[in-house]
Amino acid sequence: MSAPLYIHDFALCSALGSEKKSIWQALKNGSRPPFIQKTFRAKERYAVEIPEDTLPKVADPYYDNHVNRLSELVLSQIEDSVRSAIAEYGKDRIGVFIGSSDNGSEASLAGLESFQKTGAYPESYELKMQQADFAAEFIAKRFGLTGPVFTHSSACASSASAFASARNWLEAGFCDAAIVGGVDIVTETVVLGFDSLEAVSLAPTIPFSKNRTGLTIGDGAAYFLISKKPGNAKIKVIGIGESADADHVTAPRADGEGAVQAIEKALNDAGISAADIDYINLHGTGTKLNDAMESVAVNRVFGNGTPASSTKGLTGHTLGAAGALEAAFCCLTLSEDNAEHALPAHFFDGERDPSLPQIRLVNAGETSERLNICMSNSFGFGGCNVSLILSRNV
Repeated sequence: MSAPLYIHDFALCSALGSEKKSIWQALKNGSRPPFIQKTFRAKERYAVEIPEDTLPKVADPYYDNHVNRLSELVLSQIEDSVRSAIAEYGKDRIGVFIGSSDNGSEASLAGLESFQKTGAYPESYELKMQQADFAAEFIAKRFGLTGPVFTHSSACASSASAFASARNWLEAGFCDAAIVGGVDIVTETVVLGFDSLEAVSLAPTIPFSKNRTGLTIGDGAAYFLISKKPGNAKIKVIGIGESADADHVTAPRADGEGAVQAIEKALNDAGISAADIDYINLHGTGTKLNDAMESVAVNRVFGNGTPASSTKGLTGHTLGAAGALEAAFCCLTLSEDNAEHALPAHFFDGERDPSLPQIRLVNAGETSERLNICMSNSFGFGGCNVSLILSRNV
């Protein structure tokens, strides 16, 4: 068993909003925001975006792009907690560990368009704006932090992996607190990239339905301030499990073995059994292969009794932000404000796939008699599998 990570503050944004109470209402009621159909290089595909005019501008023009504006919206909500940690530990003792995949392709595409028209890139453009560390660097500079700065870019598991890295560095004594999370955005690069893998649905995504045809990309961000000291934390991360089955570059291992390994490692790390998990936030992308694999894995470990849902039917797939965003949903589920023990609803068309091992999908308005421990699963490219277990700090 490893020492827990205590969550001192967190904030999030997605198509469901950026205010915790309204997000929670949408999650438990299964209220899906509009999935807008857009044209991506002559292809009509759905997306779930956060409107640009609702986002704050970044003070430093160099970092002022859509992905960092999402981060700014969320980071401003945990500003006081981060400043308090800086006062307690110092700027060199706070790390930044995030997951992301597309940090600035809108700048690169605009730069390329300019080059094609004029033969030169805009003076304000640098290739660095597309580098994997751009979003993490922005966070560190925003708060003046000089501790370790890491970015995970393993697609869908990125920000879940960030929790594992943060814990390693905290336990090694290289930092005393950390900002952990993830951010990702809807762009042509992302949508058409997943479309080339035949993974993007032509209709809004419906995870685990027999009629599912793929995922829908969404904007999102979530950040946490964590440390090894309990303080006044209400929620903690008690288990982290990782595996790398490396079965295929993009497709998950069909027998679910990699996912099972991550889940079981998380349970062992927490020192609990499958029966202790009260709710599972599924990875649940809506693709044929992922949902089939996850059904096999979850049924194998938990059977058909543990309440579970994929919240991607409500938010879209937020890629590098998904692990952190869905961990934040678990925090909302475990919150003291959830006195009725409501659970995040599974949004789909209600038509289960009879070819899959059955798992217990949560209906809108469903509650649980016991709600102390949640699991969040994230499965990324290259067989990168991560399972996080969060609990009330009681």
